[in-house]
Amino acid sequence: MGNLFCCVQVEQSTVAIKENFGRFEKVLQPGCHCMPWFLGKQLAGHLSLRLQQLDLRCETKTKDNVFVTVVASIQYRALAEKANDAFYKLSNTKTQIQAYVFDVIRASVPKLNLDDAFEQKNEIARAVEEELEKAMSAYGYEIVQTLIVDIDPDEHVKRAMNEINAAARLRVAANEKAEAEKILLIKRAEGEAESKYLSGLGIARQRQAIVDGLRDSVLGFSVNVPGTTAKDVMDMVLVTQYFDTMKEIGAASKSSAVFIPHGPGAVRDVATQIRDGLLQASHQ
Repeated sequence: MGNLFCCVQVEQSTVAIKENFGRFEKVLQPGCHCMPWFLGKQLAGHLSLRLQQLDLRCETKTKDNVFVTVVASIQYRALAEKANDAFYKLSNTKTQIQAYVFDVIRASVPKLNLDDAFEQKNEIARAVEEELEKAMSAYGYEIVQTLIVDIDPDEHVKRAMNEINAAARLRVAANEKAEAEKILLIKRAEGEAESKYLSGLGIARQRQAIVDGLRDSVLGFSVNVPGTTAKDVMDMVLVTQYFDTMKEIGAASKSSAVFIPHGPGAVRDVATQIRDGLLQASHQ
């Protein structure tokens, strides 16, 4: 019906190419246009101005000889002011873009190791975008955005990378655990040393107090009981302490002790036996 009345309609975000006897005449903007076909006017076709996206998968290898698949997304659109170039100069836009993308990726990625390729995805995308922008602007297209969506190595390589990462983390964990155990042992040893030091101080003070008490007892007894010697007083004190010790051992319900030799019928020799026992213990 439109051809019958010499009218054509151009949709929004689209331009149309008008020809006159097969020669380009003008670009028709969205709206209704007169197209007198009997005067040689005709519509060559339509060109979309909408943003388009092309997803590509390019296989290449890195500097350390690992084959990877690089997934790129190219966002582009035709320029309204260069619609005639975009319509006439390229027969297959997507194929042309793909050729440039593959060329840049296969020139950039082989210069990088696998780890560096992951870290420099933005640099690869920028290189692709610059090359595409320079090439496609001559054909009436604008490159809006170039994204390196993914770098996918072989499955065996990914498994090996995961194992390396896991081993490194286990090594760090083992070092941290060993360091913690080392600190625990050091602190425990320091605590035991401090405990033994304080215990030694206590024993030394206890023995000093016993010696001071015995000295005071000997001196007091010698003054109050004339004719007694220091040896007599010491014998009596030793016997008294001996029986006090025997009493404490007997009062304990579950006690085991190794004591100096003792004969029940020779109580008067207890002091001698105590001294003999002390001497035996010191020799052993």
